[in-house]
Amino acid sequence: MFEISVEKTIACAHRLFGYNGPCEALHGHNYTVVVSYEGEQLDQFGMLVDFVDVKREFNAVLAVLDHTYLNDLPWFDNLSPSAENIAKVIFQQMKKTQFERGRVSSVKVWETPTQFAIYRE
Repeated sequence: MFEISVEKTIACAHRLFGYNGPCEALHGHNYTVVVSYEGEQLDQFGMLVDFVDVKREFNAVLAVLDHTYLNDLPWFDNLSPSAENIAKVIFQQMKKTQFERGRVSSVKVWETPTQFAIYRE
């Protein structure tokens, strides 16, 4: 099994409603997001999925999130914008683009340098 990953950093603001703690107040993070693809077969160039193609799709999804107030996005109308749910939303959006050999295997969202959430199906 092969796996490739692409990483990008975005800046977002959010609130966790009903949290009853400091994260209920408006605050922001510089999230580091990693999307990974897995598969068994490589193409004639020895690649699972071309990084250029993954970055194009990843950048398009993250452009919707970057420098926004996450709570205003339709994706979070009924979903708290926690790191776990951000990872899930990004995974679901990335899954919409199918590549011939690789399939999205996980999305990791680093909220701080020492804590992160991972979503897999």
